[in-house]
Amino acid sequence: DLQGGSNLLLQVDFNNVMKDRMSTLEDSARQTLREHRIRYQNLSADSSSVKVKIDNLNARNQAMGYFRKLEDGLKVSVNESGTIEIKYTDQALAQLRARVLDQSIEIVRRRIDELGTKEPVIQSQGIDRIVVQLPGVQNPEEVKQLLGKTAKMSFHLVDDRTNAADARRGKLNSASRVVSGMDGGEYVIARKSVVGGENLVDAQVNFQDGGAVVSFKFDNVGGRKFGEITKNNIGRQLAIVLDNEVISAPVIQSAIMGGSGVITGNFTSEDANELAMLLRSGALPAPLEVLEERTVGAGLGADSIQAGVVASVIGLIAVVVFMIAAYGLFGLFTTAAVFMNLFLMLGAMSFIGTTLTLPGIAGIILTIGMAVDANVLIFERIKEEIRNGRPIQQAINEGYNGAFTSIFDANLTTILTAIILYAVGTGPIQGFAVTLALGVAISMFTAITGTRAIVNFLYGGKRLEKLSI
Repeated sequence: DLQGGSNLLLQVDFNNVMKDRMSTLEDSARQTLREHRIRYQNLSADSSSVKVKIDNLNARNQAMGYFRKLEDGLKVSVNESGTIEIKYTDQALAQLRARVLDQSIEIVRRRIDELGTKEPVIQSQGIDRIVVQLPGVQNPEEVKQLLGKTAKMSFHLVDDRTNAADARRGKLNSASRVVSGMDGGEYVIARKSVVGGENLVDAQVNFQDGGAVVSFKFDNVGGRKFGEITKNNIGRQLAIVLDNEVISAPVIQSAIMGGSGVITGNFTSEDANELAMLLRSGALPAPLEVLEERTVGAGLGADSIQAGVVASVIGLIAVVVFMIAAYGLFGLFTTAAVFMNLFLMLGAMSFIGTTLTLPGIAGIILTIGMAVDANVLIFERIKEEIRNGRPIQQAINEGYNGAFTSIFDANLTTILTAIILYAVGTGPIQGFAVTLALGVAISMFTAITGTRAIVNFLYGGKRLEKLSI
């Protein structure tokens, strides 16, 4: 609304999710039939159901009972030819669709705004679409590339008994598959992963031998699996697969029991940072397709900025006039502290890369007024001490020291409110929370330390009979 930006409309590929789900369901059905020694024919899966033919009536009824227990929300039926069909109920499909959409929105938010300072607007539209609005981003290509990666990572043992050339000629074990690598080569890997990306809890960029690498850490379950697989397969290659492409295939040198490891692959610093961020934010549950993209001009920008500046100036003048009228020379000290607070706040916002939108400006205007709260408490305490007959230097010290507890309590409750706003809010709400928390924290510093430094500089060590307060 201030400087324009980009507007993207994304569609969640739910069919891809269903294919994965049905493939997993097919594997579960096959394992169940084998465990119970039930003879079957033509077990297959498509994007909506799993089908299997069982001729024996008793065996068929047993299998249907087992299939219903595979997962909640399954509908199991049989046709006249003895073919069993397993599919999700309409209610289960609706719940799955909603869950996938919510997960996609959350991961899009993490990827675009990992620090919560860019103030994007990310929200659902309909049952399978996501609207993304990015302030200040005039070229959305980089964002599209970031969102176009599913970032589904898994670890697979390399099939060292079969080479890629033989596999292409049909000499391929049913438990293996051929996958291309980032290095241009091809790898034959086990179909079943030994550890999945869902067990990752952290990924960071490090540097080894002058090159960028990505270090990763598993949770307890993933760490245990990773330790077992490396202990039992020393000397074999372990392929690290990202979005169906091998990014690295190191040889297991020893058992890795700590639940952590390193991904190498001749990465540039930018590539390593992007990979680490993708792994931290998690895998998208489904691919996203960009249906529409628009670069938006700042339609209300000029008017909004002007109105914000006018409001800030009016607020600043009103605060300055009131403080000088109420506290004389000490009101001027407060004015200096307010300007110091404003500059420090803008500097901090610039340092952390906060995008300034209307709610952010509102937060700044609010903190201009709140910045003098602490000074009001201090000055009133000084006046009270002077009325009670204390010497002026003692009254000044008691004013600053005695008012600290009240100032700290009042500002702490406001900062806690800002933290809650940031935690549960999104986009503009988070932007307001950031500017509010920064303004309050900095105003404590400028009020307690800034004005005290000025007062000490002018009055420190002097015998005072009168104070202009």
